[in-house]
Amino acid sequence: MSNSVLIVDDERGIRETLCGVLEDEGFKVETVQSGEECLKTVESNSYACILLDIWLGEGIDGLETLKRLRENGNDSAVVMISGHGNIETAVRSTKLGAFDFIEKPLSLEKTILTVRNAIRIKELEKANAQLAETLNQEYAMIGDSVAMRSLRKQISIVAPTDGRVLISGESGTGKELVARAIHNQSKRKNATFVEINSAAIPEELVESELFGHIKGAFSGAVQAKKGKFEIADGGTLFLDEIGDMSPRVQAKMLRVLEEQRFEPVGSNNAVSVDVRVISATNKRLEDLIENGEFRHDLFYRLNVIPFQIPPLRERLEDIPLLVEHFNRKFSIDYGKHPKDFSQSVIEAMQNYAWLGNVRELKNTVERIVIMNSKTEITTKDLPIFSNEIPPSSSYRFPSFKEATEAYQREFIQRKLEENEWNISKTAENLGIDRSHLHRRIKNLGIEVK
Repeated sequence: MSNSVLIVDDERGIRETLCGVLEDEGFKVETVQSGEECLKTVESNSYACILLDIWLGEGIDGLETLKRLRENGNDSAVVMISGHGNIETAVRSTKLGAFDFIEKPLSLEKTILTVRNAIRIKELEKANAQLAETLNQEYAMIGDSVAMRSLRKQISIVAPTDGRVLISGESGTGKELVARAIHNQSKRKNATFVEINSAAIPEELVESELFGHIKGAFSGAVQAKKGKFEIADGGTLFLDEIGDMSPRVQAKMLRVLEEQRFEPVGSNNAVSVDVRVISATNKRLEDLIENGEFRHDLFYRLNVIPFQIPPLRERLEDIPLLVEHFNRKFSIDYGKHPKDFSQSVIEAMQNYAWLGNVRELKNTVERIVIMNSKTEITTKDLPIFSNEIPPSSSYRFPSFKEATEAYQREFIQRKLEENEWNISKTAENLGIDRSHLHRRIKNLGIEVK
């Protein structure tokens, strides 16, 4: 289809001339002489480009043919041809979805160029559509639990506004997915979505990353650089791990949120922007405020609309859908056959705590798809259970739940020992909220030294 062309013209001489010239250029060409023949032909054949004459003698004309092509879902690039062209006809052709409009007598060189451009643009449009679909799948919010339905409803209400959003939740729950969903359903969806992780950038560079710098602003600044705020102008800026932002940057961030303007590092010239800010944290900012580590006035600026993302253990009914989604995704990514996760395997996964939340589940399914040559997956193939619990101990428990709790008790206790029984540090290393770790320690009967 990529080089196939259909010529629709009631003049035999034009059909033959165009056919010969385009075939010489490597195109695969077919010809018909009426709109009715065109509509019938495209039912069983696909064409990258259709050269369609507006005046076709008897029967429907080219504009009506074009209209019916689009109504029938045909997405070929259509180039209109006319010996009596005028602006009104050209405008109408464009509104009906024509790629271009050329007049008779035809310039063969221009016609060839137009056909090539039409096919190239159409292929780019399809590639962009496929990329958009891939991105949609990559950032899809999977789940039909009450918690997920409520979250999607909240997103649909908040997204069309410009209100700042603060997303809270444990590591791995999908805070970035929520931020992207808000952006994609907003009036800024065609503008840029820019992400910056405050915890992943050295403190001395965070200000430059956010606000940019001029040449010579500091050692190593050999050229000027735009910051994330300026790059996100007109779109959305996602500030991840906002709780790790230094006090100095917090102060400048407060001013930017108030004024929507800032000075790049080393500059006295203000830059004005129009940016929607969405922030996220896996920490309790209220605790940081109490400890003097986070500005309360910045918190109120960011927390206009609060979102709380539920951990995976609170929506276990979503696990089958998530497993199937990741199974299909990684099977395609790695050219593998999809795995068969039996009901017993799904139940085992639903009885697991998933301290790393959806990210841990995703990594687990990816590992299974990569490492297992067989199709049918059993509980022995689950990496979360296969290696960590000594084989002899798995038979000591009357139920799977008790075996899982034993594993969790051993795992958390080992992590506490590694962090010298510092609960805050252990929670941070595990990527979970400190209060949740406290509850797990209490429920599992672990004695903190």
